[in-house]
Amino acid sequence: MAAPTSSQQVSPQEALIFTMVTMSAVDRNMTDAELARIGALVGQLPVFAGFNPDDLVPLAQRCGEIIASETGLSDVLAVIRTSLPPSLYETGYALGVEIAAADLNVKIEELRLLELLRDELDLDKLTTAAIERGARARHATG
Repeated sequence: MAAPTSSQQVSPQEALIFTMVTMSAVDRNMTDAELARIGALVGQLPVFAGFNPDDLVPLAQRCGEIIASETGLSDVLAVIRTSLPPSLYETGYALGVEIAAADLNVKIEELRLLELLRDELDLDKLTTAAIERGARARHATG
């Protein structure tokens, strides 16, 4: 199956996975911690009920194909926005934050992607700050 273009839609579950994969790939270094966190979130969260875990790798590859194009980042953000219902915008942002925090080293590229995602999903700064603070609390080591 061909990678979706920015005018195409994927399922909401796939869009959430695109969000996590894009966050992991944005610094050009998908760490084991990030990949493990993606798998764990897909296996644990109710929003992924019924999702076949065997589809995760092919879906990540499809996302990678979009990202690799000349307009990849803007294209994948458009796919995410058009594929997620507004009721899952905060969930999408929260999953992006989770992946950024997974290796306990949030890089500048990840911060910039979070800004772009916030803007693309039209989320206010207070909401995103609360989501980010929750992630800091969950990932605190001492």
